[in-house]
Amino acid sequence: MILIEQLRKDFPLLHQLVDEQPLCYFDSAATTQKPQSVIDAVSHFYQIENANVHRGAHTLSADATTKYEAVRDKLAQYLNVHRNEVVWTKGATDSLNLIAHGLSEKLTQDDVIVLSPFEHHANIVPWQQAAARTGAKIVVLPASKEGVLDHNASIELIHDLKPTILSICHASNALGNIHDVKSLIEASKAYSTITVVDGAQSFMHLKPDLTQLDCDFFVFSAHKTLGPTGLGGLFGRFELLNSLPVYQTGGEMIDTVSFSGTTFRQAPEKFEPGTPNISGVLGFGAALDYLNNIERDALIEHEHALYQYLISNLKNIAGVKIWGDTTHNIGVVSFTYKNEHHFDIATLLNTYGVAVRSGHHCTQPLMAHLNIPGTIRVSLAFYNNQQDIDTFISALIETIEMLEE
Repeated sequence: MILIEQLRKDFPLLHQLVDEQPLCYFDSAATTQKPQSVIDAVSHFYQIENANVHRGAHTLSADATTKYEAVRDKLAQYLNVHRNEVVWTKGATDSLNLIAHGLSEKLTQDDVIVLSPFEHHANIVPWQQAAARTGAKIVVLPASKEGVLDHNASIELIHDLKPTILSICHASNALGNIHDVKSLIEASKAYSTITVVDGAQSFMHLKPDLTQLDCDFFVFSAHKTLGPTGLGGLFGRFELLNSLPVYQTGGEMIDTVSFSGTTFRQAPEKFEPGTPNISGVLGFGAALDYLNNIERDALIEHEHALYQYLISNLKNIAGVKIWGDTTHNIGVVSFTYKNEHHFDIATLLNTYGVAVRSGHHCTQPLMAHLNIPGTIRVSLAFYNNQQDIDTFISALIETIEMLEE
């Protein structure tokens, strides 16, 4: 059984004061807090192990390379894929740009790229750039005015359009909706559609099995999964990865170089030029170890119970409007209160030590679809507890009272 209060002790930042108030951290969809083991792994590398990887014959370099590549193995095991299908990048945004840039060379004006209304800007703008270069058309899947994907209509649209590319978030960063991407992928396979899944929000909460999901590409960010910032990666089917052109060039990703021409290595090295974020990878390895040591079903059960407790308390506050799918959700509550501005509410909550996110959450098209300027977003992680929610609800009630005086 998962012992949340014991796990909370592993996260040093959770125990500090903000404006003399105990911190209640509800912004894990933006970035998760880091356990001490991750912090120690990064520090230990620079203190004891610092050397470049893949390049030296000396002991420090060899040891760093072994540990660095061992994390690739851990990640492949976590996702249930082969290690040569895992590419390190700067994050999910970098991964999506790499994929969109590479696939754009396969697109023509007759091709269709399908997205959903829930996409982060990072899963919209790269495809817009690809479409602008090639003449391909972008089509958006249908959703309700409450912020829920119309799944049946989406399946029909895929059958009608026979898209070349389907790129969709596994879970919405703005609303927390979990999308049934597996059935969308299955529907797309009949047309040889290339399927891309933005797993930035699902990687930690759902631990997706990519062999079962059967997508062609999957992207993630380490910092949303207890790991360091500035690191992420992508899974891609090996044959598809190798069919993509190089994205950036430099040392390490080359096979041979001469002034008459250059040849490149196969994936994943093909997409990993220059000195990588070694300390970040080792820190992320510690994050994966931490997650693997927690009973997965217990973690999901705890997050679900917290989410239900939060939802039930918010529904008791007259004037609160909750957006999105509250049945299939990773633990994100996105709400508005009457006509009050989301920024004002979030700013006042901060005086109580409650850290939430306000705004459009890098999903301006979604907010336009909902016809609202933005929301207050409360995003949970397993290190939150019921006391956090009680503190938040109390602070929200007092905030509303102040705003309505």
